[in-house]
Amino acid sequence: MRQLIEAAEWQGWMVYHTYDARMCEPGFPDLVMVHPLKHRMFFAEIKREQGRLSKDQLIWIGALMLVPGAEVYVWRPRDIDAAMATLAKREGE
Repeated sequence: MRQLIEAAEWQGWMVYHTYDARMCEPGFPDLVMVHPLKHRMFFAEIKREQGRLSKDQLIWIGALMLVPGAEVYVWRPRDIDAAMATLAKREGE
């Protein structure tokens, strides 16, 4: 996750990450990223390679995916190239 956050910030993304989720809404995605110049925002849940999505995570992800134009991702270490490509995309690509 640290590598992804650093790459995002380097590319001009504003990154929100709750470092201690115990006091937050259960299941809300790990990252919210906004790029004001690219006019993009997305939510990402970061899982370990074998990690499973909880019921609350599935509910949040499902709800966010219903929002027109929302970008919602679940990334694992094997998805790092796809995640980096997502950061580099421009509006409408």
